[in-house]
Amino acid sequence: MKAVILEACAPIEEQPLRIVEIDRPRPGPGQLVIRVTACGVCRSNLHMIEGDWPGVPSTFPMIPGHEVVGVVDELGEGADWMTVGDRVGVQPLWSTCGRCEYCLGGREQLCQTKQITGETVQGGYAEYMLADARHTHRLPDELEDVAAASLFCPGITAYGSVLKARLDPTKRVAVFGVGGVGHVVLQMARLWGASVVAVTRGAQHLALAEELGAERAIDASREDPIAELQAMGGADASIVFAPSATFIGQALEATKPGGTVVLGVNGRFDRFPFANEKTVVGSLLGTRRQMDEVLALAAAGKIRIVHEQHPLEEAQETLARLKRGEIEARAVLTP
Repeated sequence: MKAVILEACAPIEEQPLRIVEIDRPRPGPGQLVIRVTACGVCRSNLHMIEGDWPGVPSTFPMIPGHEVVGVVDELGEGADWMTVGDRVGVQPLWSTCGRCEYCLGGREQLCQTKQITGETVQGGYAEYMLADARHTHRLPDELEDVAAASLFCPGITAYGSVLKARLDPTKRVAVFGVGGVGHVVLQMARLWGASVVAVTRGAQHLALAEELGAERAIDASREDPIAELQAMGGADASIVFAPSATFIGQALEATKPGGTVVLGVNGRFDRFPFANEKTVVGSLLGTRRQMDEVLALAAAGKIRIVHEQHPLEEAQETLARLKRGEIEARAVLTP
């Protein structure tokens, strides 16, 4: 099969990815082989490729890609609840132990022995991919493959963050960063009935925020988000998906006393006013049950992924464009 591989971490400008011909994977017990039809491109892929995260990937060579849609091509022993020809998807949560306190307590994304698609096991920048059948989701008929691929990362990630923000129709939420995940956060916050204020940079992302129904889109390169949000009475919650210490600090400041700040990125802040009793919470992906709920929302036409499509051979240039901020929302590769 054809696959994009990473043999050593390096800046994307140094072209660390190679397209090679390698053997197709074969399924073991409880596994299946997916013929990949679409794989989303995530900034996490870029972080891994450039070596930003110690210990990631866990081995070389590594095939990146963790938001995968395809067709079941081969079944391993014990995976007989799936059928060859099923249209399916796999999120970053490739597998979990199923036995720890997190798996048993409904927080399986925190499993400390989880496997991550395209980081600890081979991913979807390829013509075929191995999957754990227990963590593979059937795709509703209403969803087209390329449009559905990024539901398996931005979709589930946005859903988990909005649940933690505890929104309702009486609340105002500030969404910092309207990119690959943020534009889905905006849509999901509106499903909860909340009033949404988008904080972002660049005409393209400002226009996207307005198109998706933001009450207000604040241009952080021209306006002070703290002053603008406080003039509106502040935010009951803020959700941050821009990798910016400045945005994190602004979100913390603009959120009302007693409010919640949800962080979906690594970052830091210098000051925390404890007397205002604000809650800061991290958010990582979501459970398999929540993934199925995301698919149902998309199948009903209630959310959509704004995306552009490229052939697998353009993986390197697509990631370079992502780094340069030239992707409006999400890019998807097709073998």
